[in-house]
Amino acid sequence: MPSPHRRPHVLVPALVLASAVAALALAGCSSGSAASGGGEQGAEGGAGAAPATAPVDTWPLTGLPVRRGSSSTDHPVLVTKIDNTGASAPQRGLGSADLVVEELVEGGATRLAVFFYSQVPGEVGPVRSMRASDIGIVPPADATVVTSGAAAVTVDRIKDAGIPWVTEGSAGFSRDAARSAPYNLFADLRAVARAARQPAQRPADYLPFGDAADLPGGRPATSLTARFSGGHATSWAYREGRWSVVDGYAAEGDAFAADSVLVLRVPVGDAGYLDPAGNPVPETQLDGTGEAMLLHEGRVVRGTWSKDSLEAPLRLATRAGDLRVPAGRTWVELVPAAGGDVTVS
Repeated sequence: MPSPHRRPHVLVPALVLASAVAALALAGCSSGSAASGGGEQGAEGGAGAAPATAPVDTWPLTGLPVRRGSSSTDHPVLVTKIDNTGASAPQRGLGSADLVVEELVEGGATRLAVFFYSQVPGEVGPVRSMRASDIGIVPPADATVVTSGAAAVTVDRIKDAGIPWVTEGSAGFSRDAARSAPYNLFADLRAVARAARQPAQRPADYLPFGDAADLPGGRPATSLTARFSGGHATSWAYREGRWSVVDGYAAEGDAFAADSVLVLRVPVGDAGYLDPAGNPVPETQLDGTGEAMLLHEGRVVRGTWSKDSLEAPLRLATRAGDLRVPAGRTWVELVPAAGGDVTVS
């Protein structure tokens, strides 16, 4: 379906000869001259008009042009919940993702919502459980969640939100005998995608994509630390044209190389229940408005984010107007507005 965020495509015609006709008329030329006839053909798209430029098909999670085939696939966006603690190492599949969202979970740790669409890899994981926070993360992509399950209260809320999900027992899931539970569940996304086939339909753009040339100047930035709690921070470095996680758990050669890092300062509430260890479960509330930072090509631009509802698309702005994310692979950090911290240098 057409994206509400995609920038309009403008058809640019060749120089129309009608203006030349007007100039000749002022000089006393007859309106029945050959010049007049040529001008009318150009205005009507005849011999004097340039061929129209077809709109470029782009991927909804990156804004990048589709090089082959179509952005309307026969499978939905697959959002895989992946553990993000030391026990998850090595994480598999991040290198094939289009977009990643990092969210706070209980105990001060974080979990990754990893979006796959333009590429569907084989094994990904370790696959972990959903959170109520996902209700604000998943719906704008019309995605299916790949998960190990969730607490009963969360399952009820996910169902009420109309979010489809698949878990162990469905096609593609398996346990790695070399790992200990619960860090040993993996999913073959190719098998999951085959089982989740649906009529081809392109989801809306997940972010307001644009061109890097239109990005405001901002300030120089080559490092970022996003602190989610007293127990966890994710650090980034800008190297060789990409942003890379310094302290991540991805398998060697399978890390997510980000073109942009988008930091959103978000309110975090209480999901209303405790985990098995007795920790309160937090709930990121991804609606309303807050501070935003966009890091791209060694600089940072500050602005604000807003969402009218949990299901609504994300909007970004600066004092000068709309802020667009340069097309490419983006990692989104949902850093608590209270209790979190962001350092850019």
